[in-house]
Amino acid sequence: MNKKCVKLSELMSCNTPYLKELFDGTEYPWQLLGLIKDTAKKLCENMPEGFRKLSDDVIVGKDTVIYDSAVIEGPAVIGEKCIVRPGAFIRGAVITGTGCVIGNSTELKNCILLNGVQVPHYNYVGDSVLGYKAHMGAGAVTSNVKSDRTLVSVRAGDEVLETRLKKMGAILGDRVEVGCNSVLNPGTVVGADSNIYPLSSVRGTVPPRCILKSGKGTEIVEKQ
Repeated sequence: MNKKCVKLSELMSCNTPYLKELFDGTEYPWQLLGLIKDTAKKLCENMPEGFRKLSDDVIVGKDTVIYDSAVIEGPAVIGEKCIVRPGAFIRGAVITGTGCVIGNSTELKNCILLNGVQVPHYNYVGDSVLGYKAHMGAGAVTSNVKSDRTLVSVRAGDEVLETRLKKMGAILGDRVEVGCNSVLNPGTVVGADSNIYPLSSVRGTVPPRCILKSGKGTEIVEKQ
């Protein structure tokens, strides 16, 4: 098994109109991370149709529900028909598409959530990009800084891709399912339509249409 799908176009498709230009001009998904803050600022200054301002640097789309106890710091763009549940903390440099769920006690920082993403319970998502309908189970988190504070690299088979980033969490392709209480270590890339078992510690690259099984060891098998 040697499916090294790490390019942005291989991992996810962008159906969010106000992110289309950004995605079309980017080869690797981690290259987006340094552009999120400025992109969010520009969108706040030139709001897409149907958005409204919560403050100078926070805008939300129509039919989005934000509970009173949620905290949103800018710049942030929350798309249409999203739910931001009680206790959520959006720390800035966050852009979401349509129909996202940002759950109770979930924290977001410098990340992109495309349409239909769900991070519904006790999740931390930092310096990450989550593709269409990606879902993180309760307590699943991205770890975005290495313990030795060195720069993050992405390992794809025998190849090592240098990101030149000190902070990078995870890249989840379209329709990825991450099991409860899993940790996605810095530089993790999960291919589209793959599943991560609960309680997994994930490193490197998981190919598309695979299952990462954890237990006594870690095993990656292709879906049948």
